[in-house]
Amino acid sequence: MSFMQPSPVKYACSCGILNPINKLFFCRHCPKLRCGFCVCHEIESHFCSNCLENIPSSEARHKKNCCANCFDCPCCQHTLSARAANVPVVRKTEEIKDGESKESPSGAATPPAPGSSKPSAIPTTKKIYYLSCLSCRWTTRDVGIPDQGVASGTWPDNECLYQARFNTLVDYYQSIVLQEKQEKMEFLRRKAPKQHKFPSLTDRTGLTVSLIRRQIGWHDKSIPKTKAISITPAEVTADVGGLPEDIFTEPLNLRNITTIAQRHGQPGDQPTAVSNLYPQRRSLWIKRSLRCRQCEHNLIKPEYHPTSIKYRIQLFASYHVPEVLMVRCEQPLQPGKSNAILLKFSNPTMYDMTIRILSALPPEEELITSEAFQQACKINEEAVTSSPLVRAIGLTLSRQNSTREVKRDVEDVSNAEIVPLESEFVLSQRDDSKEFDEDVQLPTEEPKFIVWRKGNKVLIRLQFTPAADLPPNTDVVMGFFMQYTYVNTVSNASEKKEPTTNALHSRIFINAGATEKAD
Repeated sequence: MSFMQPSPVKYACSCGILNPINKLFFCRHCPKLRCGFCVCHEIESHFCSNCLENIPSSEARHKKNCCANCFDCPCCQHTLSARAANVPVVRKTEEIKDGESKESPSGAATPPAPGSSKPSAIPTTKKIYYLSCLSCRWTTRDVGIPDQGVASGTWPDNECLYQARFNTLVDYYQSIVLQEKQEKMEFLRRKAPKQHKFPSLTDRTGLTVSLIRRQIGWHDKSIPKTKAISITPAEVTADVGGLPEDIFTEPLNLRNITTIAQRHGQPGDQPTAVSNLYPQRRSLWIKRSLRCRQCEHNLIKPEYHPTSIKYRIQLFASYHVPEVLMVRCEQPLQPGKSNAILLKFSNPTMYDMTIRILSALPPEEELITSEAFQQACKINEEAVTSSPLVRAIGLTLSRQNSTREVKRDVEDVSNAEIVPLESEFVLSQRDDSKEFDEDVQLPTEEPKFIVWRKGNKVLIRLQFTPAADLPPNTDVVMGFFMQYTYVNTVSNASEKKEPTTNALHSRIFINAGATEKAD
């Protein structure tokens, strides 16, 4: 199967979405399959993909998530490179003043000899730098940006016409948010009860605290009030600029007109002519970590350094869940006729797995799994109510889940009925050295549905029957439950440190192909 083609085998996530195994994660603490929608995404670091400079979050926010040293081409969005050029420069030197004469050893003044005066200027060369694109040959000289004396020069930015108005609006709304926050804090302070049961008059009025602060030399504690920023409201105008006079007379040259991508690169002015394009600062990239929403444990945590592609924590589903690959169907797919499909199972763990193929999940298994998972994911909450302000509001400073998981039923898209296997089978543990071992495995007695076995891989034959009412050229989707044993080396209980073996279930859907017309 080609790498670019979508996988016909889909796993059902805990939130009910179907994804291939390479897009899923596995939480060892729950344990459940997780996809990109049922995990919390957290930003670990910001960095530039060109210069690999690690930038703190506060600095990245201040620089509008752009690199200060790298630029992108406004025409083709490739990275611009600094190019050097030599320019002749005239350097002035000291000249001999008029009337100044040299003195001889005897003390007599002698006039200067002809041709002995130094030249007034010496021709030299100086290096200057400009930005150039190695892909489309665009340079900063095309738009009249002056060259710089150093390679990392202060290249000018194309300021937006409405930048001042935008900054004023940002300051105005920030002051409103700060004022509302101060009013809320003042309201909560007044509503908070006193710590003592019988407060005195000075404590009620706050005179005791004020006198003590004055004796120490501190100022009275008061919340500074923010000054409201006044802004002028926007005015509606019907004056719209007209079209140029030569738009209907002169021939149109598409090479001089910007594309949609080029205009979106400069959203401030959105130039229509190529001559008005300016280099854009390169956007920063991020490294993000993924956290389970139910137990709040990290599933993915990358290395902090930008040059490293390794992970500190990597709980991909392909490292913990058996991988199912579709090999082929033995016969052409026809509605209502029995067929067989060859599936290859792989064990990615270091422990043996026992696998069963079920057409439906038993009801007692559903109850056991739901209660066990909820008990395993339970978080101890210890309320901290020492503050009278917190007790008055009725809040508890406890560790709570960031987002509660909403259970959704998996939509059954199967239109074929499978025949469950006669018995369960065992997948051997993964051993990379066996792939290079030339010893021939001794034949063992295997069930009839196993075609071959090698190392941690097994090829089985699964019988199924497509629905009889399927029209031609309809995809046949077969669904089943895969029960497998998983050895969990992580335990939530502190006193229990030995690995535990759990029986987990995964729902799998396989697209076997399109049906053919009956003969």
